[in-house]
Amino acid sequence: NAFRSDTCFAVPPTLTIDANLYLQVGAIPLPIAVLGEVLWDVFENSRKLGGAALNFAAHAQRLGHEALLISAVGGDSFGDQAAEAISALGLTTRFLQKTTRFPTGVARVQLGPGEQTRFVIERPAAYDALCISDLEVEQLASQNPRWLYYGTLFSATTSGEAVLDRLLNALPAATRFYDLNLRQGCYTAHLVKRLLGLANIVKLNEEELQLVSEMTGLPSRIEAFCREGVSRYGWQCACITLGARGCAILAHGDYVEAQAHTVDVADTIGAGDAFAAAFIHGLVCRWSAVEIAAFANRVGALVASRHGAIPAWTVEEAIAL
Repeated sequence: NAFRSDTCFAVPPTLTIDANLYLQVGAIPLPIAVLGEVLWDVFENSRKLGGAALNFAAHAQRLGHEALLISAVGGDSFGDQAAEAISALGLTTRFLQKTTRFPTGVARVQLGPGEQTRFVIERPAAYDALCISDLEVEQLASQNPRWLYYGTLFSATTSGEAVLDRLLNALPAATRFYDLNLRQGCYTAHLVKRLLGLANIVKLNEEELQLVSEMTGLPSRIEAFCREGVSRYGWQCACITLGARGCAILAHGDYVEAQAHTVDVADTIGAGDAFAAAFIHGLVCRWSAVEIAAFANRVGALVASRHGAIPAWTVEEAIAL
């Protein structure tokens, strides 16, 4: 079901892989340090808990990993509700701080036609007040996280970038996963280029690829972008999500373009974060690029078919798509 030409694969969405492969990580849970924002996605008539870091952590936890969320909420009702919900998701709140400096994070969601979703981020927010003590750094390091997830939004302030640098120094053996999630007004070209250079693994969408191409001079064609990025920055793997067209992944030297699964989309918020968790899951399990792409597309599509960034779902449902 996969067709190879040199090192380029085209993967149909009907690709079938042994379901036991997806479940094997349940026997080898892996600690993943997840640094970033916790916020409420506020719609016209409702609000749902989210933030890229929290979404990723929750979906990684569903896949059997031990997600160590490092963030902060405010000393307000939104913060209390967020902390309660995070605990209910099965995530530890050991590294979730509470602050009175700033209110709990909020993103006002503007839903456009098709997959066009825009976020208006209110700053400063509680996660901007995150301050890691020496003791907390020691406690985190004692968990021996094998991966460190980070994004752009949290790192866009001087204090946020300093926290990231501190964790990078404290966790030298952790594989560094940079999921860009660029938000208008919350990044600079200098910051993005620095974060790309720190990463071992990167994930971005097609729109972000064009922006990064302009910032860095990397090619705008997807495969060339991935291969040149690996050569320039030393990435182990690069992933580009393509919305309804699926994804492209360069891993283990193989470039894969995998078609998406057709679903009735409820909303796309959180689908990219679920995809990211499934992508890392596949890398942890040492799957081929074909297998990683097929599974990550399934998980992303399943979450997009349900409302909210962190809906209930199971691995079995993803495999059954």
